[in-house]
Amino acid sequence: LATKHCSSKPGLRYSVSDWDTSNKQISDTAEHRRHMSHMTRQEGRALRNETTSKTNWDKSDSSRRLSDRIWDISRWRETLESCIQEVEKEMDALTLGKEETERALTATAVPLEVTVECLTLREGRRGNELVSDPVEAQLKKEVEMIDGAQRVLQQRIDKAFEQLCLLQVSRQQLTHDLQNKIEAQDIDLSCLSITVTSPKTSLKPNPLRIPIGSTTPQQWEQFSQYNVARAQEEMQASLQLREDMSVTRAQLQNELDAQRIATVFAIRKRTHHLEQAHDETQWQMKSSQDEISDMERDIRSLENDLQAKMAPLKLVHTRLENRTKRPGVDLCRDEVQYGLVDEANQLEATILALKQKLAQAQYALQALQLHQAQMGEDLSRKKDALSLEQRSLETRSRLASAAFTDVSSGFSDRNLISLNLLTIP
Repeated sequence: LATKHCSSKPGLRYSVSDWDTSNKQISDTAEHRRHMSHMTRQEGRALRNETTSKTNWDKSDSSRRLSDRIWDISRWRETLESCIQEVEKEMDALTLGKEETERALTATAVPLEVTVECLTLREGRRGNELVSDPVEAQLKKEVEMIDGAQRVLQQRIDKAFEQLCLLQVSRQQLTHDLQNKIEAQDIDLSCLSITVTSPKTSLKPNPLRIPIGSTTPQQWEQFSQYNVARAQEEMQASLQLREDMSVTRAQLQNELDAQRIATVFAIRKRTHHLEQAHDETQWQMKSSQDEISDMERDIRSLENDLQAKMAPLKLVHTRLENRTKRPGVDLCRDEVQYGLVDEANQLEATILALKQKLAQAQYALQALQLHQAQMGEDLSRKKDALSLEQRSLETRSRLASAAFTDVSSGFSDRNLISLNLLTIP
């Protein structure tokens, strides 16, 4: 019964060897687990040390790279700021050159007005004094030169305005680039100042994303290089344009001065010729008037002589008529008769000659008087023409106070004095 009672417990029975094996397995497993745990702990410690060093190195390297980046941005900031200052300086210089050219263009208004006024004055000449002389040619040439100078100066002004616009665009691009770099530098400085203990640090969603519009360092540097290079090209073009404007103003000044001298010389020469012709006409009129007076006296003498011949003619006619009344043979053609006939013929011939000469004298007197009147009209026209030439010279004296001046051309009061001296004939 006892045996039966003991064997009645259910379940699998293990042997002692199985039990020993089980215990050994537990011990081995525990030892293995401890070994694996120890290895894991060692590897974890090594990993902690390694990751700590790596993190510290990466953090230090990132800070170094931020510092280098900040230095690069600072270098470009200085370059851009210097370039902007140069662009603004060139814009001021170009604006000054443009204003000088505009003043030069404005200064041509008075010479053109004076020249046109001189041409208009000279249109008041009358008769044969209205000639196409060298003065008219010089005045028209001066008008053409002033018109040409105005066109050239206006072209330079328009070109300067366009160049100012280009410089302004370059300055805007440089300024925009500089503002972006200032903002980027501020951001990088802020990033450099942030530490692991900063309260502003936090995890961000998808911080590894590439932002839209990102560029490469090469593109970043090429962009600034392009802006600076373009600004330098525009500044070089502006410098060349300023030199061209200065040379153009000086060249046009010299050309207009030379033409002004030639015009004044032509007017003075024409005035001198008019004065000579005027004096010559006056002398001719005086001589003609003297001749008219002499002719009038001779005509009166001829008329008196002709009148004086009538009494002897009447006498001889009367004698001849009375002798026709002689009677008979006493009506003889004697010497007396022949003498009276010869005397009558001589008197009639003399009277005829005197009448012819009187007619010639009267015709010559009329011709002299007619020519004297014509010379009077011509003298009046010459006086008017001379007055117009003198008024033209007086009109052109306004050019001395409104000269086409330019600082860069070196035109000064000394040049004006030289100009006035050169215009004296």
